[in-house]
Amino acid sequence: MIIVTGANGKLGRAVVEQLLKRVPANQIGVSVRDPNQARELQERGVRVRRGDFDEAESLYQAFEGASQVLIVSTGIMGEAGIPHGIRQHQAAIDAAKKAGASRVLYTSHMGSSPTSRFAPMIHHAATEELLKASGMPFASLRNGYYAAAALMLIGGAIKTGELIAPEDGPVAWTVHSDLAEATAVILSEQKLDGMTPNLTASEVIDMEGIATIASEILGRTIRRIVVSDEEFRDRMLSQGVPEASVNMRMGMFLASRQGDYAQVDPTLAHLIGRPPVSIRAVLKESILHQQG
Repeated sequence: MIIVTGANGKLGRAVVEQLLKRVPANQIGVSVRDPNQARELQERGVRVRRGDFDEAESLYQAFEGASQVLIVSTGIMGEAGIPHGIRQHQAAIDAAKKAGASRVLYTSHMGSSPTSRFAPMIHHAATEELLKASGMPFASLRNGYYAAAALMLIGGAIKTGELIAPEDGPVAWTVHSDLAEATAVILSEQKLDGMTPNLTASEVIDMEGIATIASEILGRTIRRIVVSDEEFRDRMLSQGVPEASVNMRMGMFLASRQGDYAQVDPTLAHLIGRPPVSIRAVLKESILHQQG
């Protein structure tokens, strides 16, 4: 049985939907904190059990009978959250091993590094070390940077006509749906082991490029305005953005300007059998939806 954690979340649920196209429902199980939110999956024949990353015994019960376990990153970000997140992932790895799973998969990131300027990447790197130390066969899925983050960054600019942010670098923006499809292929066909190649879209685009694409779609100019790190931080704080969130955003810009997300790789396209969705398509769909 293939077990997917976090199946009530965006990526986890999308992976389950893709698995249902490839394997019988009774060979899929989900581990979720709130089984009530997964009733629809249960009605379709998926095994639904409660699993809480902070309760090791619940994870073991949720993973019972597992052949493979997909650990979807708990999403605890920021420096303060790293020790907690690592403990949660360790609990999940231990539970998978105790349940007799033959392989563990983890949703990591292309920027995974213990020295990253972006805190979540340190979190991913630490979890990858746990996977190596577990002695279990594993696959660490080095997902490309989520395109959803680009939509957050451009959202205000569409209203104001100005994309104001500090210096950045090119990013291989990648959509959840493509990553979910690739993950289902990896699980169902037992593909890839260890650290995977970067699972990315086929191009890299920086903030200037995003502003240009948005301008073309809108038919009016979105200006890319570069400000200093200090000015950006002050602007965010003055707008009421919590300091922890400001630090997260700054970390992304600092890492991208160092080229941490500038690599593209054909592996994702090979797995899904088509070109990955482009950032242009993502922006167009989002902008037209907002205008509609």
